[in-house]
Amino acid sequence: MSDLTRIVELFQLPFMQRALMGGILMGLMGGLLGSFTILKQLSFFSDALGHSALLGISLGLLLGLSPSSVLLPFAVLFALGVTYLLERTRLWTDALLNIVYSSSLAIGVILLTFVGQYKGGINSILFGDILAVQPGDLWVSTVLLVVCVLFVGLTLRSQILLTLHEPLAIASGISASAYRTAFIVLLALVVGASIKAISVLLISAFVVIPACAARLLSRTFTGYVITCSTTPVQIRCALGRCS
Repeated sequence: MSDLTRIVELFQLPFMQRALMGGILMGLMGGLLGSFTILKQLSFFSDALGHSALLGISLGLLLGLSPSSVLLPFAVLFALGVTYLLERTRLWTDALLNIVYSSSLAIGVILLTFVGQYKGGINSILFGDILAVQPGDLWVSTVLLVVCVLFVGLTLRSQILLTLHEPLAIASGISASAYRTAFIVLLALVVGASIKAISVLLISAFVVIPACAARLLSRTFTGYVITCSTTPVQIRCALGRCS
């Protein structure tokens, strides 16, 4: 009984309440987009984006800006740049993503050597700290979750067709390039917003592992998306940063 009382008292603390809300919001976002990410074979993209975030963090520190404020715009620009390269290059997708994230990671490490003084916030981004979630982070996550729900809800039939049979979707008049770009930008925003709590190192697992678990448990596409969005595995991946 005393342990239950301690848990109740613990969650009366504001930072624990923010951590709980942040974990739930990020879990729902990651699950909703992660369900399409693995089927679109973009699993390695989320990994590349997470590791390449170090470059954005380094640029923010050199410019004297908060790493958190740099991550979202950097994530979007990175996603658009990678999409452009994927459409223009003749290299395999996994090979190109490996080159991009390895190069950006190396450049980020080099830039960090030019930072004159220690910046404490970098550790929370590199290794994650869900207890550091602020009210502003919750607002950003809430807005992104609403956008994700609206995007998937309004384009569900097109997304299913593009995911399962892209040539048929293109023949039906669906703009595969526009949908792909919109999805990748939204995924980049979700990854960028979640890095602070989940960490650069675990962001790929946060997106991919719950989606794979839901895929094994589901028999229909709609059930798969719903399971992936609400599975306790996804929420535990986010709340696991508290331990």
